[in-house]
Amino acid sequence: MVTSWPKNFPGLGTGAQRIADNITAMSDGKLEVKLFAAGELVPALQVFDAVSSGTADLYHSAPYYFQGKSKALNFFSTVPFGLTASELNGWINYAGGQELWDEVTQQFGFRSFHAGNTGTQMGGWYTRKIESLDDFNGFKIRMPGLGGEVLRRLGAAVVNLPAGEIFPALQSGAIDGTEWVGPWNDLALGVYKVAKFYHYPGFHEPGPGLDLSINNAVWEGLSSSEQAIVRSAAQAENNLMHAEYQANNASSLDVLLNGNDVTLVRFSDDVLDELGRVSQEVVQEVADSDPMAKKVYESFVAFRKRAVPWSNIAEHAVMRARSRVFGT
Repeated sequence: MVTSWPKNFPGLGTGAQRIADNITAMSDGKLEVKLFAAGELVPALQVFDAVSSGTADLYHSAPYYFQGKSKALNFFSTVPFGLTASELNGWINYAGGQELWDEVTQQFGFRSFHAGNTGTQMGGWYTRKIESLDDFNGFKIRMPGLGGEVLRRLGAAVVNLPAGEIFPALQSGAIDGTEWVGPWNDLALGVYKVAKFYHYPGFHEPGPGLDLSINNAVWEGLSSSEQAIVRSAAQAENNLMHAEYQANNASSLDVLLNGNDVTLVRFSDDVLDELGRVSQEVVQEVADSDPMAKKVYESFVAFRKRAVPWSNIAEHAVMRARSRVFGT
């Protein structure tokens, strides 16, 4: 199994290792999975090709890293102003998402399962405060996926870098800011040592799903019980990783904000409104790029339309009421 993560990186790297260990343990060692971190067998962003070609059996990564292969892949990870982690699980597992995902990945010779979610991310680390849309002009930032395209249209110079290259690029001035994940991973990566303005909300990644993808020939060579083990290990990690991020982000945010000269900055309503407008434009263009992307988009948007009213009167309403009672 190859991954897009540094070896033993909290949450992402350790989650991938848990999958490997669980598959090995549940099969009593019959399926022994050896994990290779980013760069050990193939570079971080070449895991897709490695599994597609059969160089590796499985990979653990994020589908939107590979939108160059198929624009439809964005929807199975995250799109700006898209689905939260729980909503994404609902769409994938019970509203046709998995079947569409299978249709997309079959053309590349593998199948994918959700196998992790970091939960709602932060809006990124900036070396200067973003107070208006003009502040994006010329700003050099690392942001993958469609969120990066949104910022590009607002004047930013956007690049995609694997995790291991982010801090050196920020430290050298090659980039002025970066999106990574959230407090737990951002603390581990050390970006707060250079960029001091920590922005939110993470409009670009409301609930990014990660994937365990397995080469078709390998999958078809497994017995039905072995396939169930692989599928169950992915499903277990989908829950475990999200829980782990929930448990660690709050305490890590406290560390970042106390003694590290970090300033928490909420994007203004004016900025969020324009981010929303451009996001809708970008996602619509993705949908219009090819028939498969259109098919996935229509299912995704139809589910979001159904899910938002329920989320607003369920989780969101409880959170607002909780804040009124217990403070923020």
